[in-house]
Amino acid sequence: MTLAELAAAAPRSPATSETPPRLQAESYFRPLDLTYASGAHVAMVEVDPDTGAVAVLGYWITHDSGRLINPMIVEGQIHGALVQGIGGALFEELVFDEHGQPATGSLMDYALPRAADVPPIEIDHLETPSLANPLGSKGVGESGILPVAAAVASAIEDALGDSGIQIHRMPMTATHLRALLDGSVV
Repeated sequence: MTLAELAAAAPRSPATSETPPRLQAESYFRPLDLTYASGAHVAMVEVDPDTGAVAVLGYWITHDSGRLINPMIVEGQIHGALVQGIGGALFEELVFDEHGQPATGSLMDYALPRAADVPPIEIDHLETPSLANPLGSKGVGESGILPVAAAVASAIEDALGDSGIQIHRMPMTATHLRALLDGSVV
């Protein structure tokens, strides 16, 4: 039976005599396992040793989120996640006073990345279909944010050369990096 034949027969069916004619179907898909995206991130940064400011000069991502159903949405999710990751790596710090009250209660004192803080981004998409679902898709948004802090921290350590400084916390604000460069810890 074709869909057109089914639609034409629906209003005449005795089973629908007490309800208005309509076609309705409901189904649930429960995969046997979760799917995971994979990828690699590389950041290039410049560190101003006088101020501790870090500028992200470039960012490269190789990403596999399985079958890309809508590549433009995937690009947007990865770009947005990267910017959020840069915020978490360099700017967005929650500060509390001695009574445990937030001291960063507004955008006047809680820094977010600006458009000027976003580097040129290159994304290489791989499409290895997942076997865990019929579409072959995997996650995309979270895989764009999770590696950012580690990639930026590694790039900062690399930019500092033989200084021996290791990054053990994020965000690595200019104040915190300046303190590391001076030998004091904030």
